Amino acid sequence: MHPAEPGVLYQQNHVGVYHSKDHGDSWVRIDAGLPYDFGFGLALDPADPHTCYVIPLEPQEYMFRATDGALCVYQWGKNRKWKKRAKGLPGKHAYASVLRQAMSSDTCDPCGVYFGTAGGTVFASHDAGASWQVAAEYLPPIQSVTAAVIE
Repeated sequence: MHPAEPGVLYQQNHVGVYHSKDHGDSWVRIDAGLPYDFGFGLALDPADPHTCYVIPLEPQEYMFRATDGALCVYQWGKNRKWKKRAKGLPGKHAYASVLRQAMSSDTCDPCGVYFGTAGGTVFASHDAGASWQVAAEYLPPIQSVTAAVIE
């Protein structure tokens, strides 16, 4: 549910990515343009109800991993198209998986986006997904990520 517009909802699940503008009474599938419609993590831009972030995963025999070995976040925007956001993420042999609750965003402007992998690495973007850095590594599998702004 979008914090600024509670009627705007997004979801990603085993069979697609969906968007609703009417509190979930009706849903529109928006995953066209993604390499896979499957995935778990989803984050919103709190300042923009037209923007969300997902990490598509390739479902292979109960192993859910980044597609083509390249870890990548996709951003859905006002133009109703997905934009690949991978600058700073591992681009080769990164068969990482992201679990259901392991993606979040903060309320900064631009928003920060964060996700953790089942391999124990946390990635952070402080510019709405335009670039990524490793925030922590060598951790146990990241089950969930929650972002908070501390003042």
